[in-house]
Parts: sequence; C-alpha cells; structure tokens
Amino acid sequence: MPTIEIFEPALCCNTGVCGDDVDQGLVTFSADMDWVRSKGGDIARFNLASEPLAFAEREPVKAFLQVSGSEGLPLVLVDGVTAKTGRYPDRSQLAKWAGIITVAPAAPAGIQMLGLTDTTDAGSCCAPTDDNGTSCC
Repeated sequence: MPTIEIFEPALCCNTGVCGDDVDQGLVTFSADMDWVRSKGGDIARFNLASEPLAFAEREPVKAFLQVSGSEGLPLVLVDGVTAKTGRYPDRSQLAKWAGIITVAPAAPAGIQMLGLTDTTDAGSCCAPTDDNGTSCC
C-alpha cells in the first residue's frame, strides 16, 4: 500500500484543530485522514512547529522548502513523490493515493439510473452544434 505523507505549516497543535478560531478545512482534512486510516491507509502528517526534523531529514521536503518556503505548505508526498502542494487533498484524492477502492453509492430504492454516457468528441471542448460542424467553443 502506498505511503502518504503530509508536511504542514506551523500549526498551534498537531492537527491545527485547536483554539478559538478553528479552520473548517483542517477539521475536514483531519476527518478524511482518520477515514483513510480506518480503511487501512498508510498516512502520516508532520507539523513544522512540532516536528522540524521530519522536514530537514526528507530531501524532497527540504528542497521544496528551499524553493517555496513554508508559504508553499502543505506538501503531500505519495511514496516520496510530490503529489500536491499549497492545499490539503480531499477525501477522494487521499483514497486514490492510498489505493482504497471506493464504490459509487447505489440509487435509492424506487429510482432508476438512466445509464447515460458522454458521446462528445474527447478531443474537443464540446460537440458540433450545426450541420456545418461548427461548435459552441
């Protein structure tokens, strides 16, 4: 299973979910991390304020900080490769990187799915709109 590491800017505590003015994004990210762990994902986070050695000892992180500084954090590594910078990943990204298979929810009882598929040309921004082949783009 892939290893996901998140290197965060200096936060007030290990999760950043503390104090009077809690950032909802950090609350959501913490919940998403807990979910990935509950599914067997290998994920760790490092706070610049409390774990500076983790930043200094990892070459990709050290190089990133030399170029972007702490303003570019968070930095997400997946198996040592930079996967995302400057923003926290969402649950679907974490699940994908962790190799967790998620299944689309089934339709509620009594609802029939239409099974529509995209028939537009994948190479264009939209399908032709008239007999001359011109498009809306």
